[in-house]
This record gives sequence, structure tokens and C-alpha cells, in this order.
Amino acid sequence: MFKFRFTVDMLLTSVLSLILWKSGSSFEMYTFDDTPGLGRVFDGIGAISGGGATSKLLVGYPEQQRNEILDYLFKPNFGASFHILKVEIGSDTQSTDGTESTHMRTPDEENYDRGYEWWLMLEAKKRNPDIKIYGLPWGFPGWVGGSTGNIYVDPDRTAMYVVKWVMGAKVHHNITVDYVGIWNERLYNTTYIKSLRKNLDANGLQNTKVIAADDGSNISWSTLTADILADPQLAAAVYGIGVHHPGTFSTPSAIATGKPLWASEDYSTPNNQTGAGCWARTLNQNYVNGNVTGCIAWALTTSWYYALPYFDHGLMNAFEPWSGNYEVSSPIWVTAHTTQFTRIGWRYLKHGSGAGKLSRGGSYVALVSPDGKDFTIIIETMSHDGSVCWNPKSIPWYDVSPQNITLVFDGSLAGITHFNPFFTQLHAPGEPTIFKQLPPIVVLNNRLDVYLGVNQLLTLTTLGHGRKGQYPTPPPSKPFPLPYTQDFESYRIDEEPYLFAQQIGSFEVHQAGGSHGQVMRQMTLRMTIPFCNQTAAGIAIIGNTNWTHIYVEADVYDDGTDASKGVFIAARVSKRGCKTNSSQGVFFFFYPQDNTYQLAPTLDRKSILQGGGVGGVTKGWNNISLNVEGTTAVGKVNNKTVFTYSDLPAEPDQGFVAVGTGSLGYADFDNVKITRPSGT
Repeated sequence: MFKFRFTVDMLLTSVLSLILWKSGSSFEMYTFDDTPGLGRVFDGIGAISGGGATSKLLVGYPEQQRNEILDYLFKPNFGASFHILKVEIGSDTQSTDGTESTHMRTPDEENYDRGYEWWLMLEAKKRNPDIKIYGLPWGFPGWVGGSTGNIYVDPDRTAMYVVKWVMGAKVHHNITVDYVGIWNERLYNTTYIKSLRKNLDANGLQNTKVIAADDGSNISWSTLTADILADPQLAAAVYGIGVHHPGTFSTPSAIATGKPLWASEDYSTPNNQTGAGCWARTLNQNYVNGNVTGCIAWALTTSWYYALPYFDHGLMNAFEPWSGNYEVSSPIWVTAHTTQFTRIGWRYLKHGSGAGKLSRGGSYVALVSPDGKDFTIIIETMSHDGSVCWNPKSIPWYDVSPQNITLVFDGSLAGITHFNPFFTQLHAPGEPTIFKQLPPIVVLNNRLDVYLGVNQLLTLTTLGHGRKGQYPTPPPSKPFPLPYTQDFESYRIDEEPYLFAQQIGSFEVHQAGGSHGQVMRQMTLRMTIPFCNQTAAGIAIIGNTNWTHIYVEADVYDDGTDASKGVFIAARVSKRGCKTNSSQGVFFFFYPQDNTYQLAPTLDRKSILQGGGVGGVTKGWNNISLNVEGTTAVGKVNNKTVFTYSDLPAEPDQGFVAVGTGSLGYADFDNVKITRPSGT
């Protein structure tokens, strides 16, 4: 019998785990056998670009680094090699870290060039034509809810809003959308689900499958499964049941539906070694504990500003387009342990015949290719404290200890002669060992002995491909560059300027004509049907959350039909994401229609520090500036001082720069300049 053993020569960093193994310990036997039949179909591993511009900063990277990052994410047999890309169907509404532009601002207007998700889907398809695309709304434009604000009052109208997005992807970008969801983490409606299926079919989209309901496990595993079991028409409309953060468990009723069960959002954990342990344990135990066959991580990359919600919860970091710096974090390689050696359509072996728990802690799964020619085993031994997930944080205590196991192969698997192993050791002294390819190992007499330590991940595969792709070290990290200027001339029309993280409303590049050429315009005209609380204003932040003393200026245009009631520039802006409506900072509001201004400590202007009239206002474009230093703020219009205020609130004393609108409505911004305060 061949004994597969991690030795000092093969893997120095595994020594400490090995010395805990006693040579006299018995071997626990685990059989891999397809004779009882195969288990469920594998639906794939993916990641989400959604929750408000979570991948937006990626767009602005220099071409070389941008392509490298995209290769680590999507290129087969190189990095994460994702099977599924899930994207947000934008709605102009705040959806965690920002807003994403909608494809239909009114029932009669369609645009399939807005936002960055089309670009991201195309880049993923360019690297892996077989990647599956999954679209999900976080919110909806206000018109979808009609006069009631309820998207379910007219289910056909809501369904066609989503169907139009699916059709637009195909017509304008040749992207096939494989799956659509209902409404991110909001209550579903069975009539709407059936209407969505009906409208997809009526428009020739029979192959676009419905995943329901993208909500918490207590809703989808119980209420939705009861509805499916009681309603054959609903059952026919739903392809799979998608749950967020199921904690690796489903329910007997969910299994009884016979539907594919998905963790349609999972992970959401800092991308350190503990996060990698969480992801390794989750990917295996979702199937072992819950028969879950599809798993999608939030988020694809941390490509949003530091201090926005859930920073570093992307599977890798890429948030410095100005420097080109990025970090390929350990969860990327944990993903590769499964994705590089499986494909959608493979089959799990059944529980007890190739999937289960290890007696001393950990779990194992095995998958077989459709033609039966290839076979992959993934084994994890993640400790409780070494694999804590952010959501759910609490899991029952369990112990993991070093163990000896014997893998026994039977049925059509009895002829396997060798495996190609890939190994990860987390939480070891010194540098961790991440996705290391080991020499091939031979299987004799259909048996293989393996010695396992704690916090290890081992893939054994008959496939001959798979590698840890590597590019040269990226450029070093740098802070946001000052001085910064932007005239928006380098952007395409309808593009969202990537450094402006829109938090309420939608800011896009448009042609203003005349001397200003291209400008950034706030485009949202009415309240949306939101994912989280919003206020009737527009705001986009930029820069560094640590800025205390700062100068910002911009040319602004706020006039004409559907114009916003005023514009602003701001400094020291705090509270982002779903708390944006209560943001604090130093806000200089300018109202050219009234020739007035306000200096406010909050976005909602419930209190005003100072206000008054403004002279020298021109019809059309005006230049406004704000200089904040210490407790003093100086505001100017067309280079004429309109206020000097020397008693700013003590908090917040730092934050982002922002531009925005006093209400929802059109307003243009051009020639934005940010620098250190004047006089320093």
C-alpha cells in the first residue's frame, strides 16, 4: 500500500502538524464508490459583483494590472477560475457600497452601456466563454412600483424590467444570461415569480433559469419550499432555491423539492487566513451538511474605498487604480482547490460513498466528470477558530485533530492509478503554504493512506491541469494622489467615473457642449424603490477617508428642466453605504436659482451652520470652492469669498471629499480639483 505523507522534503511548513501524529495511531477508512449511484449535480462556484459598485475601482486600473487581476479571477486553470459571475442589475439605488446605474430610468427609455457590469461580464466571458452569468436586482427605479411603490402590484411590469435587461445583454453585448433572481434579501412574491418565468418564456428566454428567492435561510428553506411543494406552477417556474448564508445547512423540506439548492450568497468575510478557512470549510460542508450544490461568494474583489461597508470582504483586494497595487489573497487559492478541478455538470458522490465528515474533524467531498473519466477529491480540516465566517459568526464548537485516513476506491473508481495533489496549510508558523502542487502519488491496491494535520486543504485529482498562476509583483501601494484634477474628457459617454463612488443617485459622463465638453451629470430624477434607506439628494464620494485638511473646487451647472435644487461640494464626509442619508461633514450647498448658499454639518441639512446670499452668480456655469483647515471653512463662488466660518463641529474631523445635488435632479460637474488647503 502506498502511503501519501507530507514530509519535510515535500513541505517544510507542514512539519508542526505532522509531529502531532503518532505512528501507532489507527487509520480510519473512507470509501469512494459510485456503485450506489451518484449524488447531486454540481452547479458551480462563483462570486458576486454587486451591492453597489463593489468592483468599480477595478475599471480604472492600468491595463496591465487590470488584465492580471481579471486573469486571477476568471482565467481557467490559473487562479480562482470561477464557474459563475453574479452581477447586480443596477437601479440607481444604494445597495451596500454605492449605487449602480439602471438600464431603464423610465418605461420608455433603455440604455445598455451604463455602468461597469457589462464590461465585467465581457471580460469574464473573454477569459472563460463557459462562465455562467447570474443577474439579480438589489432595488428598482421608482417607476417600476408605479404610484404605490410596490413592485409586486403589477408583476408583469416588474418582470419585463428584468427581462429587458436579459434581452439587452444578448442584443447589445452578445452575453447570455443563464440565471436571474427575484430581489436581493427582500420578500418574494409567488405571483411575481410565475410572471417572471412567463415573460422570460414569451420572449424566447426559456434557457434563462430562475433562482428564488435570494433571501435568508429562514425564508427560503422554510416558507418558499412550502410554497413550492404546494404549488406545481410555482415549482415549474423555479429552477433552484437560492439562500444567503445558510451556514452549510438546508432543511428536509428543501431537499424534498428536488430542486438544486444554492448558497446564492455566502462567505462575506475578511480575506485573511481565517476567511480562507471559512471559505474552505463552507465549500465542502455546504454539500456535506446541506446538499447545497452551488455556492457564490460576496464579493468578487474588494474594489471599493477603504471605510466603505465590509471593506476587505472581497476574495482579493484591488482598490488602488492610481498605483496599480493589488493583492491576490488566500481565498482565491482556496477557491481554486475546487474550481480548477471540477466543472458545472459534474456529479458528487453520495453521502457515505464519497462525501461526509472525518472522524477527527473536517470533511471530504468527491466529484466525477459526466463521462466518468475524471475524478476529484477535496478534503478540509479547518479548525473552529481558524475558519470563523463573518456571517453567520456562530457555529457549534467542534474539535479537529491530526488524523490518519485510508481512502478506499471501489466500483468504477477501482481502477485509479494515481492522483495529482494540491495542498494548502493555513495558520502555521511563518508563511502559510497556499495551493502548492505536490508530486504525483500512486494508488496501489485501490487504497491510499493520508496523514492530515489541522487547517489543511488537500485536493486529489486525476486531471493533469491546474496551476498556481503568477504575475510579477504589482507596483507598490500609494495613497490617493494629490493634487487631483478631473475634466471627464477621457471617459466614454454614459460611463460612471470610476473614482467617484456614487452613494445616492447616479453620476455619469455626458456631453454638455461648448467649452465644457464632457461633464459628470447626476441623472436620477425620482426616488427609487430602495435596498436601504435613502434621502432625496445625490452624492458621490472620492479620495481618502482620512483627509482632514483639504481643498476642493468644481465648475457646476444647475439650471433648466428637471434641474436639482442646488448643488454641493463637501469635505470630511462620514457615514457611507446604507447610512449615507445621515452623513456628516462640511457641506457647502450652492443654489444658483436663488443666489443663496448654506453651510451645513449634515447631508440632510436638518441644521445649518451659516447661510445667506451670493453675489456674482452667472447664468449657467459657476465655479465653487471649499477650503477646510482645522476648525475653519472658507467657501467661494467664482473666486469671491461668500463665507468664512471658524467654529466647525469637532466631529467628524476627517472623511472623504464629495460632490452632489441638493435634491434628485440633473446637475453637471466639471473640472473637479482636490488638493491640500491653500496657504499650506
